[in-house]
Amino acid sequence: MPAPTQLLPSDFLVDQSDPAFPVVTINRAKKRNALTLAMWRELGNIFTRLGGEPEVRAIILTGAGGGFCAGADISEFAAVRATVADGHAYEEAGDHCLTAIAACPKATIAAVSGPCYGGGVGVALSCDFRVADASATFAIPAARLSNVYGIVETRAVYEAVGMAAAKEVLFSGRRYEAAEAHRIGLATHFAEGSAFDAAKKLAASLRNSAPLTIKGTKIVLEAISRGDSADRLAAVHRVKDEAMASSDYKEGVKAFAEKRDPQFKGA
Repeated sequence: MPAPTQLLPSDFLVDQSDPAFPVVTINRAKKRNALTLAMWRELGNIFTRLGGEPEVRAIILTGAGGGFCAGADISEFAAVRATVADGHAYEEAGDHCLTAIAACPKATIAAVSGPCYGGGVGVALSCDFRVADASATFAIPAARLSNVYGIVETRAVYEAVGMAAAKEVLFSGRRYEAAEAHRIGLATHFAEGSAFDAAKKLAASLRNSAPLTIKGTKIVLEAISRGDSADRLAAVHRVKDEAMASSDYKEGVKAFAEKRDPQFKGA
């Protein structure tokens, strides 16, 4: 049996030349940026790390070579998904990645050009925003592989496009061009030029937004969307209190009175 693919230092590029807006690039263009088991684990770790850095305002995720992500690297399935137990372990790694991206306290933006397929759609849907340009195509071919997605990935599709469209996406496995993907919600923004340039512009528009507002709002919206607001009241109260007691709140009020842009620090 072949050995699992090992993570290479070059599989992800993390550009933090602008500390406020790091860019994470999936860097396997020859494999259409397909994710190995090791990469699923590492991508979640990258978002967890960046999410904990105070200077970060938004994280842009993109793919190298004109494509976003072709999903899981099926070529290693004989080594990492040979049994039902292997499949459970693989799904756990994928769920960890998608959950880490979705739970990131910073704004997250997927810049989608070219193919965005299978698990790559799950990665994109885990981001707050998905900016697609005219070259982008989306597809989840699970029905052509006799594969059933778990709760985390299926919920991401459902929350993006609704029940009826989610059934069509998952039942048919067909490909959606960028305009249709935008219309049904797989993409949140359609870029007239490049997706990456539009994603950078969107990120820049958040430069003066309070980090604690973004962090807290994500928690509140998740509670509402999951229908468990009552169970999450303690977490909601914590983020509300954190924001109210912060130096950023005082700075925001002061900046408003002085008619200037606030200088937030996320604390």
